[in-house]
Amino acid sequence: EISCVTGVQTCALPILAVRLAAATALSYFTMKLLVDALDPTKKQKMAAQKRAKQLLSSLGISNDIKLSEYEMMIASQLVDPATITIQFKDIAGLEQLIGELKQTVILPIQKRELFSSSLMTAPKGVLLHGPPGCGKTMIAKATAREAGARFLNLDISSLTDKWYGESQKLAGAVFTLATKIQPCIIFIDEIDSLLRVRDQHDHEATAMIKAQFMQLWDGLATDTASGVLVMGATNRPRDVDKAILRRMPATFRIGLPSAEQRKAILTTVLRMEHVSEDVDTWRLAKLTEGFSGSDIRELCRSAAVGRVYLMTQDQNTLPPIAMDDLLNSLAKMRESKIDCGGALPRPPDLD
Repeated sequence: EISCVTGVQTCALPILAVRLAAATALSYFTMKLLVDALDPTKKQKMAAQKRAKQLLSSLGISNDIKLSEYEMMIASQLVDPATITIQFKDIAGLEQLIGELKQTVILPIQKRELFSSSLMTAPKGVLLHGPPGCGKTMIAKATAREAGARFLNLDISSLTDKWYGESQKLAGAVFTLATKIQPCIIFIDEIDSLLRVRDQHDHEATAMIKAQFMQLWDGLATDTASGVLVMGATNRPRDVDKAILRRMPATFRIGLPSAEQRKAILTTVLRMEHVSEDVDTWRLAKLTEGFSGSDIRELCRSAAVGRVYLMTQDQNTLPPIAMDDLLNSLAKMRESKIDCGGALPRPPDLD
């Protein structure tokens, strides 16, 4: 009887083990489905991968190029150069800078066979710095369009993930993706927010992202045939880590426009508008000292919109933009900047 009981117990052990394993597996998959259902980023990741497939198809990238899950996430931020509407001719007052960019960046990308020497290759990093609203982002987009390179407008928030180690994999995917689809320009706006000066108070995940960036960036420098370029823009270049600045040897400062540059910007902005003959762009250029290119465009936009409020009910067409419209808009902008704590030089006259 004892042996019989023991035999029954022995036969029951495998069945119990199978039941326990099945229950454990069921609990695991149930919890996994529950976590996936509660994950707010799951839908975003699926949408990003769908968008990436559409972009890769529109860019004519071969299906033979296999991309990982992380590379697909980054690929959703690609921009087709053909869809970029900004050209160098739309950027006024920066002809010298544009000439230097064509010589140091665009030609080596377009004619890589002529620039195969290690001394003639395009720099692996370009930094655009200067006050806000002076055209840094516009120049980066126009450079991608003129060079015909794939443009990766990197969203810094896409590199952060709640799971440990995922951020580093995403940072690595930026460079592996760019290498697979080269020539490619990786553009990082406000680069100081991601690659700022390192210190002992940095979060571990942030420090590891920076280390990953610099490690893979050096890999680009050793490959002279690489067609990958990192372009950054910042208002605070002193906050960028020195190791990052070393990897960006081509540095261009884009300051506030001079009077001649402001006149060129005004002419460019107003060239497609119905403008009255009394508009004096040179006088406006003198009155807008301290204005950025973005401020000047807003000045013209405000003057153009202001015509609507001056129309009578009998009018069916907008009158041309007059000098008075621009001067009124200028006065309002100066007042608002002063209210916001801005400091602008006093205009010579507003008569």
